[in-house]
Amino acid sequence: MLRVVVGKAGLVGAIGSGEGILTFHGKHYGFIVAGASIGATLGFSANVLRGSAANISNPADLAGTYSGSGGGAAVVAGVSAVKLRNEKGVVLELRGVKLGAEASANLPLITITMK
Repeated sequence: MLRVVVGKAGLVGAIGSGEGILTFHGKHYGFIVAGASIGATLGFSANVLRGSAANISNPADLAGTYSGSGGGAAVVAGVSAVKLRNEKGVVLELRGVKLGAEASANLPLITITMK
């Protein structure tokens, strides 16, 4: 299970950063998220996402560069969803709450680094 908190701002593209926690076999592992997206983005938001990581055999597999598709909308509060895959084949599916004023349909590219 993953929990990620990310702040993002943009006009056409967007940049953001945040941190999260991977729960793997009952233990918690912290990580840092940094990234950008290209596509239709307008506004600013804070996202609290939860989801799963597939194809992971140890916590270090989570680290890497991810790309995929995502989108969401919010005026004060809304929803967000993203599906990403890294070079090791790890697939993240995240959904959650978006706070702020933003509409987006974009191609995200993020990097996860373990703490």
